[in-house]
Formats: sequence, C-alpha cells, structure tokens
Amino acid sequence: MRLLPLTTALVVLLTAGPLLHAGTLAQFRTPLGDIEVELYDQDKPVTVLNFIRYVQSGAYRDEFSHRLLPGFVLQGGGFTVTNRGSTNPTVLPIPSFPPITNEFSTGRRFSNLYGTLAMAKLAGNTNSATSQWFFNLANNTFLDAADTNNLFVVFGHVIRGTNVLNGFNRFRYFDGTQTSNLVYQGELPPFDTLPLLHASLDDTNLVFIEVSVLQVSVTTLADGSRQVSWNSAAGLTNILEFSTNLPPVWNALLQTNGSGNLVSITDTAPEPGRFYRVRVPF
Repeated sequence: MRLLPLTTALVVLLTAGPLLHAGTLAQFRTPLGDIEVELYDQDKPVTVLNFIRYVQSGAYRDEFSHRLLPGFVLQGGGFTVTNRGSTNPTVLPIPSFPPITNEFSTGRRFSNLYGTLAMAKLAGNTNSATSQWFFNLANNTFLDAADTNNLFVVFGHVIRGTNVLNGFNRFRYFDGTQTSNLVYQGELPPFDTLPLLHASLDDTNLVFIEVSVLQVSVTTLADGSRQVSWNSAAGLTNILEFSTNLPPVWNALLQTNGSGNLVSITDTAPEPGRFYRVRVPF
C-alpha cells in the first residue's frame, strides 16, 4: 500500500469477488473539528482490524478523551459515559477484546511522529494493546524504542485535521480542582490529565470523540445486481466509482454528501467483474 497524496483519500477498493484494499478512512469528530486518518490496512492488518472491530461493535459510542498532555499525546478509547445529559452521568471503562499481537515490525515501520495514530498498551507488556489509542502531538520517536515499555504501533496518519491537533496542543486539562458530578464505576484512573471544554468536571464539558470508519461492502443479490454499501464520511463529498479493468479506469457511479450514516446503492449494470472504490477528495 502506498501513502496517498493529500488531494485524494483512496479509502477502500472492493469487488464482489477478489478483495483489494487501499487505506481505510477513519473519521474522529471532536468539539474542535474533524480529524481524518488513513489507516495502514496492509502494513498493520491485525491492529487496524482490531480498531475497526471496536468501532463497528459500538464500543466507542459516547467515548471521550481521558488523557491529554499538550506536546505529547491525545488519548482515547478507554471510557464512555452512560446516562449522558442526565443528573447522574456515569463513567464506565470500555469492555475490551483480547489483547492483540504487537505489529511494530510487521510491514513497513512507522515512527511515532506528529500526526500519527498509535495504539496504547501496558508498560512492560509488548503484546497488551486492546481498545485505547492516541494521537501523537509531537515527534515522540522515543516511543519506538525496542523494549517492553515502548514499541508503540503506529497504524495510521492524519490526512486532514492537523489544525485540530494544534488546538489540542493549546488545550487545558483537569488539574484536580474542578467540581465533579460524574459517577465513576469500576477501577478508573484519577483523570488528572483529562481535557475539559470548561472548568467543571461534568459530562457536558468532556471532550467526546465520535469515531467512524468508511468501509465498503459489496453484496451480490439474487438477480445478479450488486449492492454497494459504506459508512459515509460526514461533512465530506463521497464519490462511489467503478472499473471493469485492471489496472483500473475509474468511472463515477454516485456522488453524495456524507452524513456519517450508512449509504447503499444497487448497481444493476450487467458486467459481473466490476471493481468499486469510494473516494473522498480533500
């Protein structure tokens, strides 16, 4: 998989038969703006599939960033809020799937540079990543060190939204003085580096981050037509294209404004060997 130019994010390429991939597009919607990330499907397949599994399972619904260190990292994927907007919002840890194999040396090696997305893990345990991820807010190359405390796996990079990361680099985090009306359930950290929109520790001031992935699926229907579906990139133009050739010659099939919801279209054209991709121009 090659890195894509900033002008175009080639998200995924599918056919009803053999499967071809480019980098899946992940979208992180934050109060400061959206961050679009190309994931390294080919180089870090276990890590990317693990991340997508959490997204598609709904585990990240109502999740928030629980750790922000300006000039270092913005971290999420660890906790959600239930009873959001009520008088007794409750913070819960995200249930985790089994830890995954560390893929630092799998495929191409990607350093923990500014604007990359990596998996968090336990200190002293190389193969311990589960649900938590972080954005590098600086060039944190020391996280690449070959020891059990490091080897943090980078599995994507920001293709749009570095201005949002810059905003987090100027952000305030919880300093222990704000009054809280949140109920903590389970074994939780002290949240001493929790980012807040305003100086009050309640659910309206948490930095919620909505995560979605744009993936395309193709289903052949009984009449031979093909249903093409994908989770659209919100606030962006989504262009569905097809090709009957390899190398591909792309033709537009549909152009739509993404809402973040599932989009489906039935292609009734007679050619059985069509390839499909969704392209999101930047």
